[in-house]
Amino acid sequence: MLIRGLYCLGILMLFSLSARGQISVSFDKGSVTFLSSQNVYAKFASTEKINLGDTLYLYGTDKMIPALVVSNKSSISCVCTPLVGLDQLKVGTEIAAKSVAKPEVAAKPEETPPVPGQAPVKVEAPPTVVTPDQEEEHFDQKIRARLSAASYSRFSNQEPSHRMRYAFTMRADNIRDSRFSVDCNITFRHTVGEWADVQDNLASALKVYGLSANYDFRGHASLSLGRRINSRISNMGAIDGIQFEKGFKNFVAGAIAGSRPNFQDYSFDPSLLQFGAYIGHTSNKDSKYVQTTLAIIDQRNQLITDRRFLYFQHSNSLIKNLNVFSSFEVDLFQRINNEAKNTLSLTNIFVSLRYRVSRKLNFSASYDARKNIIYYESYKNYIDQLIEDETRQGLRVGVNLRPFKYLTWGTNVSWRFQKSSANDSKNLNSFLTYSRIPLLNASATLTANLLQTGYLNSKMFGLRLSKDFFKGKLGWDLYVRMVDYHYKNYEYTTTNYIGGTSLNLRVMHNLGLYLYYEGTLDDQSRIYHLFNTKLIQRF
Repeated sequence: MLIRGLYCLGILMLFSLSARGQISVSFDKGSVTFLSSQNVYAKFASTEKINLGDTLYLYGTDKMIPALVVSNKSSISCVCTPLVGLDQLKVGTEIAAKSVAKPEVAAKPEETPPVPGQAPVKVEAPPTVVTPDQEEEHFDQKIRARLSAASYSRFSNQEPSHRMRYAFTMRADNIRDSRFSVDCNITFRHTVGEWADVQDNLASALKVYGLSANYDFRGHASLSLGRRINSRISNMGAIDGIQFEKGFKNFVAGAIAGSRPNFQDYSFDPSLLQFGAYIGHTSNKDSKYVQTTLAIIDQRNQLITDRRFLYFQHSNSLIKNLNVFSSFEVDLFQRINNEAKNTLSLTNIFVSLRYRVSRKLNFSASYDARKNIIYYESYKNYIDQLIEDETRQGLRVGVNLRPFKYLTWGTNVSWRFQKSSANDSKNLNSFLTYSRIPLLNASATLTANLLQTGYLNSKMFGLRLSKDFFKGKLGWDLYVRMVDYHYKNYEYTTTNYIGGTSLNLRVMHNLGLYLYYEGTLDDQSRIYHLFNTKLIQRF
């Protein structure tokens, strides 16, 4: 009955009708300067038009993707809470703040948080609905590209390790003022002295996270070819193959045919065929955004159906200051260990709510029962990776409060629970930020994190100072953290002291240099060093 009820609810929401609304927007571009386990720091030429609680967007993609919520700010920097997985944000990632020119009686719309999907995933917002009589025949070419080279070096009492990473991203819209566009996101990484591993398996080093070409036909139809994430079925991750979509006023219908990336190295794998179709509805009546998608997907392994399921995704801002996002899947058929099962089952559930009481107070809640994320690349230290792995699934509740002009407090609690209780975890994270320290004109943040799992308890306390120089051309961060680990199975306790600093220098208008150092001292007086350098050229 639960499945039938959810399915009927999805059908009713899918065919809800509403008229269109229009707003005029502009974007101020900035970039990510630092990432911690809970916060993201971003820099702009000026934050005058940015307010606490505003949404910041990933820039340089075919859609403006909600990615961050501003929790505090200085004259040129923002402290943000991420809406997407931290694997989608890196130092130098371009973001944008939206300024809205409101109609006479319309209020500024709130954006709906996206879902951090299975890595590597880039979650996109659905396109604004445009009817045929509004279509513009003139196209303007817009090309954005970024090339970066980075090194990651570790030194300890063991053999030092040096990793190199090269990345190229490009979004070319309406090439030569045409309807043709291309998108790519490619990285190549290797460890110095281990080139044989690259020769044995090139896909272990070369990662194609996105590589697609798109053509927009007249009458609101589009065709794409290559590796691409479809924003209307974003939780499925990247799709290799052909995707077609056709709009009918506020409705859209689409189809996919291709394959899934290989689970081990993310390479092209024609043995993992998949195909399906979807219908969707989007509206923006009175600046209240609603988007719904219902899809049916057939996934195969070696030409034999492995799984068939319904996919449902819905987001809306129907209630003022409340943003809702939800998605789930209903399995219709599964083949496990060569045994076919036709039992209906509800899987991969995700629900996210965010309510903005005022500019000074907002609440958030989410429930995540999706499958585990696969990380094909990760450069986090042990404690940050541990917290992320142990807290993504389950129930999470958070609050952000700005009691005074430069003071912001935030906290969130998460609880992962299972029937067996074998993999339960509890987490409490809190931060306190003062963004305008007298005389220094710097920002300071105190953090605390308490984590309990079935095998480990950890406590972390930290302090971070951030300051910009030369009108934002140079950013500097300094932080210290103390982490206490207690391993339950061995009754073993150890304490680590972590300190780090980073510099983010804008050498030229489109050329940036990033330097980072982190040192870890354990309770046996062993020191571990991490150096990271990155050079970023934008075009």
